[in-house]
Amino acid sequence: EYKRNYREHVVREFLRDGAGDSSRGENPSIRSHYTALTIAREPRSGHGAERGAVGCANTSNGPATVTVTAQTLFRPDEDGQTPRVVVLVGAPGMGKTTTVRKVMVEWGEGTLHEQFDCVFCIDCKGTALPKEASVADLVSQCCPHQRVPAGRILDDQKILFIFDGFEALGFSLVQPEAELSSDPREVKPLETTLMSLLKGTVLPEASLLITTRPTALQSLGRCLEGEYYAEILGFSAAMREEYFHRYFENANKANMAFRFARGNEILYSLCIIPIMSWTVCTILERELCRKKNLLECSKATTRMTMSYLSQLLKHRDRDNPQVLQRFLLRLCSMAADGIWKHKVLFEEKEIRDRGLGQPDLLPLFLNEKISKEGGDHGKVYGFTHLHLQEFFAAMFYVLEDDEETVSDLGGLEKDVSKLLESYSESRKDLNVTVQFLFGLVSQKSIEYVDKTIGCRISPQAREDLLKWFQGRHRSISHPSQALKISELDTFHFLLEMNEKSFAQSALGPFSDLDLQDMKLTLYDQMALSFCIQQWAGLGCVTLRGCSFHQQDPRVE
Repeated sequence: EYKRNYREHVVREFLRDGAGDSSRGENPSIRSHYTALTIAREPRSGHGAERGAVGCANTSNGPATVTVTAQTLFRPDEDGQTPRVVVLVGAPGMGKTTTVRKVMVEWGEGTLHEQFDCVFCIDCKGTALPKEASVADLVSQCCPHQRVPAGRILDDQKILFIFDGFEALGFSLVQPEAELSSDPREVKPLETTLMSLLKGTVLPEASLLITTRPTALQSLGRCLEGEYYAEILGFSAAMREEYFHRYFENANKANMAFRFARGNEILYSLCIIPIMSWTVCTILERELCRKKNLLECSKATTRMTMSYLSQLLKHRDRDNPQVLQRFLLRLCSMAADGIWKHKVLFEEKEIRDRGLGQPDLLPLFLNEKISKEGGDHGKVYGFTHLHLQEFFAAMFYVLEDDEETVSDLGGLEKDVSKLLESYSESRKDLNVTVQFLFGLVSQKSIEYVDKTIGCRISPQAREDLLKWFQGRHRSISHPSQALKISELDTFHFLLEMNEKSFAQSALGPFSDLDLQDMKLTLYDQMALSFCIQQWAGLGCVTLRGCSFHQQDPRVE
């Protein structure tokens, strides 16, 4: 009876969608919303130095990597070895907690993970854990308001312990072997009790699933042996589409929203990160409720990326906003420096030298990666996604500095004009950074950044962008002919800002639109539509060899 009651408690507790937005007044079920993630599993020795880069949002992990699912984490490998300990690694927002909840619900309903008689989940992030506890105490804490015979469970059962958000504990995990416990009822300091479980001195037959950001990998690696590492790589292309359909449930809305995201290459690429997919779906759902038509969607890539950023920051302590502001200025400086140098990995020394070594902030923005060389010098860092690095690089050019921070920015010149001219002349790889620039200087973005982060965006940046925009197209128009625009990115930039008055000023001197040999996605068409409506002086439109992707062939 106690086991049946506990299973019912688990289903009730973990079925609710904890990642959702409570302001929507909904609590959607993980049963209907969960979408499988790409998870790569590989064995690793206990020394923590042999593994390649951890935390990369790609699938090129080499021949030793096996793709698994939440359901097969504890299945035997090709050698028939069943892992006792699985460490599930992922950046913030990659879906670690959602995966844990899926495991708990499936066990509670009896549909999967039947090799375990009992599964207990300890939330290291949100639960007030005691300073001293036995393993039995931890089991009892998982069963509030219930009389669970912890002793009988621990004596007779095949158990899985899940530690979700292990990095939040901040333990050093260095314990003398003599202090470790072998009795599940023995009360010890929490760190010692956990170490005893990890080392297998207590309940050696129990299985462990540990979810963590990459920051805790090295300390975990020192105290585990024969464990398996599973890295969440995010949503594949097929999974992204499935997620949109699961989120919306209405097929027409799901198709419309997914086509909108699929047509925007930057946004679609970012949707590999599950919480970014959730952010995009949440925003598009509100847009569809208001307008019924995403061709009029006012939320550009920059605004959606800022919403994602606010999701990461919403549980942070807001008592000292200056700390966050200075951290962001330094982070943006490093991101911009990396974009100029085609650099996506940053050594630990550079992180320290730039003043970014803050344990409560650093893991929100950068993934710790352990290089194959290992040792103290083998730790490097990278952004969760290249487009996020490009977003922060753009922020570097538009955020106002305070006097205290200027000296910490590594000497990189904050010259918007230089960035724009480099893009015009040769550095086409700066396209995404420039698009984010336009999005960041919109009036709505300026207000949003000030409200959510407390940072100020320089009004001078708007003038620099307008001057560059008009000068760029004048220089490629023939002197004796009407001024024309023939670059598609022009319209993307103006849609990104989404300000009618700016678009009218920017397009004012031009009278011709000339596009050749282009496949115009739905997003391209939205950008063209927005700009043409603001283009009072447009006299001639020339489209040669262009094709138009339709939103839905069945819709007029």
